[in-house]
Amino acid sequence: MIFLVSDALTEEPSGGLQPLKRNSEKKYLSRSLRLNNNIITDLSDLHKTLTHFLAEPSQLAWLDLSFNCISHIDPVLCELQQLRVLYLHGNSICNLAEVKRLGVLQYLHTITLHGNPIETERGYRSHVVSALPQLKAVDFSAVTQQEQVMANVWCHSNNRGRRKVSID
Repeated sequence: MIFLVSDALTEEPSGGLQPLKRNSEKKYLSRSLRLNNNIITDLSDLHKTLTHFLAEPSQLAWLDLSFNCISHIDPVLCELQQLRVLYLHGNSICNLAEVKRLGVLQYLHTITLHGNPIETERGYRSHVVSALPQLKAVDFSAVTQQEQVMANVWCHSNNRGRRKVSID
């Protein structure tokens, strides 16, 4: 069981039906990493772990962090510029506003967040679709064009009444 992402450094990755290919430095020629079904709470060592295992860590396209104990969307995820698929379902993320951080990931087209406390918030799916307009799927369900339009309408109507006033 892995508690910290860096705990994975002592593990031998399991392969699928075919053996995992490696380069001359014994690093894996892969663009995906599964760290699911552990007890990970902190992602601060993610870059170190990616560099340890992958020949080209900057090319990571698919990351599975599902079924862990992650409570917030760590900024380290926003550094994964080539990320296309991110599984975060079954964690402890409780602040829906943090989803917006992932907006810098221009290639991100699939995300899962169900099974987190944020799922129970009013307008959960609309908020996610509005915050990440490039998404093609949320929680294993396709995002339709109509849903994108409605999510933007929903988001704008909800933000209208929440303007902040500051007095200096």
